[in-house]
Amino acid sequence: RRGKGRDGDLFRQGRERKTAGEETTMDELTRSFCQAAEAYGLSLTDKQREQFSRYGALLLAWNEKMNLTALTAPREVAVKHFIDAASVWRPDWFTGEVRRVVDVGTGAGFPGLPLKILHPELDMTLVDALQKRVRFLEEVIDALGLTGVTALHARAEEAARQKSCRERFDAAVARAVAPLPVLTEYALPFVKVGGFLAAQKGAKVQEEAAAAAKAIDLLGGAPPVTEAVSLPGLDDARAVLYVKKMRPTPALYPRKAGTPEKKPLEDA
Repeated sequence: RRGKGRDGDLFRQGRERKTAGEETTMDELTRSFCQAAEAYGLSLTDKQREQFSRYGALLLAWNEKMNLTALTAPREVAVKHFIDAASVWRPDWFTGEVRRVVDVGTGAGFPGLPLKILHPELDMTLVDALQKRVRFLEEVIDALGLTGVTALHARAEEAARQKSCRERFDAAVARAVAPLPVLTEYALPFVKVGGFLAAQKGAKVQEEAAAAAKAIDLLGGAPPVTEAVSLPGLDDARAVLYVKKMRPTPALYPRKAGTPEKKPLEDA
């Protein structure tokens, strides 16, 4: 579905009047992403390269009207958004049985949309609480010609209680959403038994894992598995933390909107 209202109209008008500067930005995005993808070991089709280029251009165009990202240099978008999102994928976790994936608190579409571009077979649901961001996601989905992907306007605590979402997904992914004790309460209720949560974290991943041990167990998860991540040209500490869903999440969780953040399960 195309973006509705003023935001969508403004972007479409701007796209029709694309300047030489915008063309240059798209070329820089394409070049930076292809270089980063090669360095990371990603094999891309021409279609995927084009989709990432258009995604980046849309991200930067909409970012002039609303706050989507603090990263605007082509190299930063390529590495810290696109390749970073791709790092969630591990073949030993994303097996052929993983089809339905939910991105909890997706923001500008990370990591869900890059995963969908790289792995078109996934059925992806992008959940975000801000309607404007959902309009942006709908514009990207339409512009890139993606199918099997839905942008859902909802708070995670509310969506995870809907029959269509609760324990319906093979995997949940999340980046920069909340500390792990809070994130697990947001995300694990979406995941079916046997599925998993993949949470992107930074240097304090071990501290967060320890703090979330109670919450993970209470919500039906197994002890987390941490995989270090190295991105091209960066030496900062990054990791993906995987939590396998072993038991159904008790009906009490997630608690009402706002409660997980105000009273994390580590403190409950």
